[in-house]
Amino acid sequence: MPIRGATFGIVGALAAFPRRLAAREVARLNGVLRRGVTRKTTHVVFGRILLEKSTAAEIEARYDAVMTAAQRALSEAGFLRLLELARGPVASAISAQALREQSRLSERDLALLSLFDAFEHDGEPYSFRDVILARKYAGLIAGGAGWHAIARSAHRTGEVTSLTALSLHVEDGETIYVRSGDLLHELDGQTLLPLGDSDDAELEELFGAAEMAEAEHDFALASALYRRCLSIDPSDSVAAFNLANVLKAEGKVDEASHAYAIAIKQDPDFVEAWFNFADLLRGQDRSDAARKHLLKAVAIDPDYADAVYNLGALEYDLGNLAAARRWWVRYLELDASSDWAKTAARGIQFVDLHKTKSAS
Repeated sequence: MPIRGATFGIVGALAAFPRRLAAREVARLNGVLRRGVTRKTTHVVFGRILLEKSTAAEIEARYDAVMTAAQRALSEAGFLRLLELARGPVASAISAQALREQSRLSERDLALLSLFDAFEHDGEPYSFRDVILARKYAGLIAGGAGWHAIARSAHRTGEVTSLTALSLHVEDGETIYVRSGDLLHELDGQTLLPLGDSDDAELEELFGAAEMAEAEHDFALASALYRRCLSIDPSDSVAAFNLANVLKAEGKVDEASHAYAIAIKQDPDFVEAWFNFADLLRGQDRSDAARKHLLKAVAIDPDYADAVYNLGALEYDLGNLAAARRWWVRYLELDASSDWAKTAARGIQFVDLHKTKSAS
């Protein structure tokens, strides 16, 4: 089974089907579905409603983060096909490189347009219809349109393949028009949630607003919004984790501890929750509890460099120099060039010097 053991995160609301259906199918196939993206996430699904709620720059930043983390980015159609809820179109044999060469569409624009199902296929191999669409999109981009405006308009006539028969034009770099004789008609219609429900849409909107408030350091608003998310879906471990981070920033230590505990209870493998909870405990001089949480984080993810480094720092502060050295040596195996690596190396040198002096 291709998704056994995989962890999926959804960014933005789904337009084609409800989240609860996706969660049920992922669980049936022995995967895990979570809101947002964490270290354990292996696949990130970009919901098409994101096009209506976020700017091109914001979406590109999310996409770049996924690519940097070596996670797999999925469109809604790609997600459906992976869940075996939809079959892929037939007659596809054109590589991404060949499609770019025939259309002059850039690699990045192709990737982002595919991510929001602006083609018949969500990835290679592409079809001849996709080549036609790519040429039309390249023409719109040459006329000043961005991939975001194109992707936002592509589904407003129904199936994107219907665009192959239309003459498309752009004005002001944002509005896509269809030419009919001497007249231009804007591609209209609304992105619908035909199989979804109001809770799905409300939850995604609340979560996005909470993330924005958190990024702007409006912690009071962010905590209120994350609490609202949890009132709708108490099982949302990511909302609980984010709430804990916000409460910690507000100095509400006891409430933050409770929220971290909820996140861990809902998702025992939520490595960031174990790590951040450990940091909170260390700040309260609860070193033994902090150590246990950091050890749990490393047990879940042995390559979690931040947790390894903090274990070294914790043991150093407690005077356990041999243990500190072991953890810092491990850290240098994971990171040999950053400023933290230089600090770890100096720590090892200090421990070695201390040991030499003690022996003399």
